Amino acid sequence: MNFLQRTSLLLIFATLFLVGCSKGESNQQQEEEAVTSTLDVDSLLSNPDAFVDQDIVLEGICTHICKHGGGKIFLMGSDDSKTIRVEAGDAIGSFPEECVHSVVKVEGKLVEERIDEAYLAQWEAEVAEAAKQQGEGSGGCAADMQANTEQVANSVAERIANFRARIAERTEREGKAYVSLYHIVADKYEIEE
Repeated sequence: MNFLQRTSLLLIFATLFLVGCSKGESNQQQEEEAVTSTLDVDSLLSNPDAFVDQDIVLEGICTHICKHGGGKIFLMGSDDSKTIRVEAGDAIGSFPEECVHSVVKVEGKLVEERIDEAYLAQWEAEVAEAAKQQGEGSGGCAADMQANTEQVANSVAERIANFRARIAERTEREGKAYVSLYHIVADKYEIEE
């Protein structure tokens, strides 16, 4: 092999190496963009199972903040039937009142909570014990019920009965004897301008 052939061969290998490296960088950049792309509430709730236990970025209108320390906010999508609860992680602590009626972007992990018969039985036992000690309380937080697509209930017993009806419907429809509730545990948030 002469000098010209060796040089040509080296140039071909160098070109293939550079093209391969640039493709690797492009794939890495695409993966990073996929991780950081912002979801809206409607998109997330249309297929939440695809995002369970994954880090996501979500943006929505904050409709409510938990009055008990600001540890939870509720983000709404295109209408009030599309709402999700966001809990402040340790890095946040609590959300400020300024979040309410603002567009808020959160970064965190989507969590699925499964409500099944064992969960409901434990809840009933806890309610019965609390009622012995302090009397019957209200049905719960209206914003939380809305985010969980629950019917409005006047008591915990009514909420539990509503969950049992939803579990029966899902068992018949999908063969799954539980109701999935989703929320986000946020590590970062930003109030959009």
